Amino acid sequence: MSGFTVILCLIFAAALGIDTTQNMTYQIFTFLVSILIISTIFSFFFRSRFSATRTLPKFATVGVKLKYKIIIHNKSDQTQLNLKLFENFADPRPTFKEFIETPEPEEYKRTSLDIKLGSYRWLWLVSRKQCGTAKTLELPALKPQSKTEIIGEITPSHRGLMRLVSLTIARPDPLGIFNACQTISAPQSLLILPQLYQLPPIQLPGFSKYQSGGVALASSVGDAEEFRSLREYRPGDSIRKIHWKSWAKIGKPIVKEEQDEFFVRHALILDTFQPEKYSQILETAISLSASLASDVQTQESLLDLMFVGNEAYCFTFGRGLSHTDKMLEILASVGACRDQDFDSIIPVVLEKISMLSGCICIFLSWDEARKKLIEYLEQMNIHTLVFILSENKTDDFDNLQKTEFIKYNLAKFHVLNIHNIQQELMRL
Repeated sequence: MSGFTVILCLIFAAALGIDTTQNMTYQIFTFLVSILIISTIFSFFFRSRFSATRTLPKFATVGVKLKYKIIIHNKSDQTQLNLKLFENFADPRPTFKEFIETPEPEEYKRTSLDIKLGSYRWLWLVSRKQCGTAKTLELPALKPQSKTEIIGEITPSHRGLMRLVSLTIARPDPLGIFNACQTISAPQSLLILPQLYQLPPIQLPGFSKYQSGGVALASSVGDAEEFRSLREYRPGDSIRKIHWKSWAKIGKPIVKEEQDEFFVRHALILDTFQPEKYSQILETAISLSASLASDVQTQESLLDLMFVGNEAYCFTFGRGLSHTDKMLEILASVGACRDQDFDSIIPVVLEKISMLSGCICIFLSWDEARKKLIEYLEQMNIHTLVFILSENKTDDFDNLQKTEFIKYNLAKFHVLNIHNIQQELMRL
């Protein structure tokens, strides 16, 4: 910061001191130039050699500070003092097309001039693509020919893939104007997961249902129900159920007897349909989905995550099929669906509807298309928990809650203001 101050003063002094016969400002200019020359010459003597490695976890979470280990190797024969360490991110600047087509959220707009110049849009896009900030570290004394371990700190601000390309070790000159720098290549990436909200105990809707083919149908094709016992072969038994080892041991056909499986299976329907590429309401919906997915106990149940991006997706989790971390990893990469209607998610729901115990819907708005889905789930006797997100919780929604929402017998509605989402969730 002091270096920028000196350069600004230098420019100001040069502008005022052009006519040396009228004032003495040129002397200030000469003094500042001398300081800059001395600082620049001093930076040439920074010739130490370093190497560095960092140890990052696989994931981080928006809003949760991440501390990680960095090991710096001083390869010189001198103790290095007064050093700083910077993390360098991959180029976060948006392309011209991204800048033109992506409006910033309303809270980033300040004045009409900002809107015309797009300054806040540029800063917002840079911040979003970078996904976070790293703390500048003051390094301890680095002993000669030795390795020193320090703790770095990154604060994730947006979900997505954070790319780190290098580390820079800097030493300021005695006047604190210039930093002599050495950059160490260290490319790594870190997946930033959506923000997680604290949730009260939520009673999910529905009850156990028969799952044809058992859990195996969620990950492969075939009939694989839960094994119960062995018995002798009866005419009409499937050859696939013959237990060959028992037949070889006893000398007569033995088959496996299985029982039907009943367990709870929920659908988590994430609404991604909006004209904008980014919006705060979509980010809140994704974070709410991640919070519910993390909170739901899937050890004895299944959870189907359904959403539409470039195409319709359905991912099944629980009962050993996949872990919650995998679901969060998927949600970290979800984008808005801008070229399809809400109806495009209905075929995904219909494919699983006969096996569903209940359904959780997270909507960005409330209209005829979303109403149609809830009415269909009602007709199929599917208990539904509906979260409708709103940027402003208006009287319109209050009136809907008193009139339209109460006509559903199996659906429970919650309207949440995204600007006060945590407090409203705790009041559920």
